[in-house]
Amino acid sequence: MAKLVVVGSINLDDTVRVHALPAPGETVLATDRWKGLGGKGANQAVAAALAGAEAQFFGCVGDDAHGTFLRESLAGFGVGERHLRKVPGSVSGRAIIMVDDQGENSIVVDAGANEQVTTDGLAELLASADAVLMQGELPARVVDEVSAMCEDAGVRFLLNLAPPIAVSQRTLRLADPLIVNQTEARALGVDAEEFPSRSLVLTLGAKGALAVGPDGSTQIPAYKVEAVDTTGAGDAFVGTFTAALAAGADFAQAAHQASAAAAYSVTRPGTSPSYGTPEEIAAALKL
Repeated sequence: MAKLVVVGSINLDDTVRVHALPAPGETVLATDRWKGLGGKGANQAVAAALAGAEAQFFGCVGDDAHGTFLRESLAGFGVGERHLRKVPGSVSGRAIIMVDDQGENSIVVDAGANEQVTTDGLAELLASADAVLMQGELPARVVDEVSAMCEDAGVRFLLNLAPPIAVSQRTLRLADPLIVNQTEARALGVDAEEFPSRSLVLTLGAKGALAVGPDGSTQIPAYKVEAVDTTGAGDAFVGTFTAALAAGADFAQAAHQASAAAAYSVTRPGTSPSYGTPEEIAAALKL
């Protein structure tokens, strides 16, 4: 079983369903609501665990009731939470999410305790890790520190730079791969022909993904499904892709598995709770 460490954000997702996302200055009424585990780091750790990796989460929550809920939720998905630190006097991260009838979303994130993540204690996990995965929802200095630690330890470093933040050029060069969507790629000045990392995965939404690795580039088509909620689909892709790579799959194989996981996730509401096991995904998509 591949051993994966996810250093990342963890939030309480507070989601409401609306018929249409509000325009500036407009008030709309919710038609449904739910709460659940979220944050890019936590979502990706859950997706990786469901895909078969031994996923350990490294991050922070507040000393509030939400922190307890988030810790229990991670454990319920089979993610190791021993290195999820409780920050006294801090609130847990929270995301306010609106989802419309077409499955599109609008999200505001309050980082909370995620801003208090440090690398203290991380070396213990790196000693036995096959790969480390990070995102852009932690301070850039932490991402830079972790990438340097991975280089020193000889551990593969994967970076989903979402949202784009000002990490160092050294960190970008170490990313194997750098995973971004089209909007993030434009913000970073990255494309399939010119990118700063060792390898690249460019997610293209309904058009699938493009993986550029040591064996060349591979276009991965998306599965056609009826979207209920697209929130967290990118995280389903990233977590599944990372788990597959860490287990020895090549870029094309990992991207195909990840594309299926992302497609399955948009057919169900929520983020982490919408993810499935390989068996559930295969049955739903008739693979």
